[in-house]
Amino acid sequence: MPPGGGIIWTMTRIEALTRRPGLTLAAADLGPVATLAWSSLARLLRWDEAVLLKARRLHGPRRTLLARALTRAGDGSSWTLYALLLLATFDAAAISATVRLATAAGFATLFSQVMKRSLGRARPDRAIVGFEALSANPDRFSFPSGHTAAAFAVAVAFAGAPFGLGAALFLFAIGIAVSRVYLGAHYPLDVAAGATLGSVAGLAARALLVG
Repeated sequence: MPPGGGIIWTMTRIEALTRRPGLTLAAADLGPVATLAWSSLARLLRWDEAVLLKARRLHGPRRTLLARALTRAGDGSSWTLYALLLLATFDAAAISATVRLATAAGFATLFSQVMKRSLGRARPDRAIVGFEALSANPDRFSFPSGHTAAAFAVAVAFAGAPFGLGAALFLFAIGIAVSRVYLGAHYPLDVAAGATLGSVAGLAARALLVG
């Protein structure tokens, strides 16, 4: 077990340990399998941080404006607005779509919030000295990305929708995921986990409402 004791280790604690210069964990301390797993995780988290920092080289006024717009379009209040606009049509198909949207986004939000608070990974601007995000964070938890989870949940829930809506929602979800890394709100692994979790939420919504 890593230094410091305890059974459950949050990602923030693991990252803090990986930043200690000269930290070594001998096989005698962990056992060969656990040592390999620990080393692999440490390398993965270092890679995650390195990619995030490299993404800062892409910053520019227009890209930042677009990224902020995408993030804003994918937050909780925006999904609520989309649902209300659909309901306002009083059309049966639109009401059905509203229920599907709300169910998918709701599942994604629930799943992501539970995981966030269980793992407790800190946002990049809290974990990396001198790092500044380009947008305000809704909370202090980073893993997984809630914006990405909700966007992919809705995209999967509406996969195959007519008039190109399904494809448009997937492109929208990808844009939101990229914006979260670009803005420094999340690490790449956060959005990858959010996309996976959101896809599961979307499938759950389809199974509940469509199947």
